[in-house]
Amino acid sequence: MEDRRLPFRDRRQAGRVLAEMLEQYRGNENLLVLALPRGGVAVGFEVAHALQAPLDVFIVRKLGFPGHEEYAMGAIASGGVRVMNPSSGTWVPAKVVAAIVAREEAELVRREQLYRAGRPAVSARGRSVIVVDDGLATGSTMRAAVMALRQQRPTRLVVAVPVGAPETCEQLRSEADEVVCVATPRPFQAVGLWYREFPQATDEEVHDLLEEARRERAAAPH
Repeated sequence: MEDRRLPFRDRRQAGRVLAEMLEQYRGNENLLVLALPRGGVAVGFEVAHALQAPLDVFIVRKLGFPGHEEYAMGAIASGGVRVMNPSSGTWVPAKVVAAIVAREEAELVRREQLYRAGRPAVSARGRSVIVVDDGLATGSTMRAAVMALRQQRPTRLVVAVPVGAPETCEQLRSEADEVVCVATPRPFQAVGLWYREFPQATDEEVHDLLEEARRERAAAPH
């Protein structure tokens, strides 16, 4: 059956639609929205705004296959977590994997420093956490985020995306306390196919959205 919500106009509009499905969390004083940069931040901004919750980023880096970087062989996340995708018939030498991991770890550190402008990360301990991205394909990036966040001991961990591959959304249900996928079209193919506008998000956009979210929270009555 065709999902009339697809395609989304852009990430901001998709975030507003996603927020409607998370309405039960609105007003929860212990709620934290964590967005996976870069593409998840515009979605997360709208979710945090609608739910009146603080917004932060959780940095995860995909480990792409050499020569085919768009295909993930795994991912790394803050806290030293690494998740590898089992991939039949594909072998990458350990030395090459180590070089890719080192490069992505350096990029992870760079982004943490840039996006937060020196501010410490917001702790997930004891909080209800909603982890947001603009979509789920293989799920390796989100899986790394969930594993890393579990180490911080949140009281509840929710994965929320506007669109995802049906199998990936289903698999994550065994790892998160709740998975919210607005749309799970078949065949899925790629996240960008389900958006009319899907430009590459920039570091500047991420930084500006986080700053706007902080200003909004500071101005809100407590």
